[in-house]
Amino acid sequence: MSSRDSILAAVARNQPARLPLPEMPAFVLGEGDPVEKFAAVAVSVGSKVFRVKNLEEVRQAILKEHVGAKRIVSGFPQFSDMAETSVAPGTDPHTLADMDLAILPAQLGVAENSALWVTDAQLPLRVLPFICQRLALVVRQQNIVPLMHQAYDVIGAQDYGFGTFIAGPSRTADIEQSLVLGAHGARTLSVFILEE
Repeated sequence: MSSRDSILAAVARNQPARLPLPEMPAFVLGEGDPVEKFAAVAVSVGSKVFRVKNLEEVRQAILKEHVGAKRIVSGFPQFSDMAETSVAPGTDPHTLADMDLAILPAQLGVAENSALWVTDAQLPLRVLPFICQRLALVVRQQNIVPLMHQAYDVIGAQDYGFGTFIAGPSRTADIEQSLVLGAHGARTLSVFILEE
């Protein structure tokens, strides 16, 4: 028997007894409405939050907030009169370099950190939320969960090729403590909480 096999056999003979996994505690947000908490946290990290009843109210807010936007891409076919809604999956991302605004749906939101979950099911192209200058995400109120634990309960068993959490506009102050907005993504984030 080689030294290697001898060591591995000794390790195998001296394993501790198996123990049951510990009980998972119940994680709770605490008191308060998760939607209110989500909105408050989103504002605290630099997002603008709009409570809207329907997509028409989203449209009106977008037109008011983004008057100068020249190129808009949206994942909502309802906005085809004001945005490009048919970005093909194989589109060269470089052709989107001049995109001012992307309006996209989010699958769910997380109250504790205002993170919004988007997957390739909501995105024609993965690059959309990161290459645009300004980003607007629409999440249904009933899809806001209290904590990341509940979010992973929802998304853990789903089948998707790409997914990401987005919270607040992109910013960094790594170098000389100089704040840079839009360093790795959109310079602004508008979050629409859809009541319907």
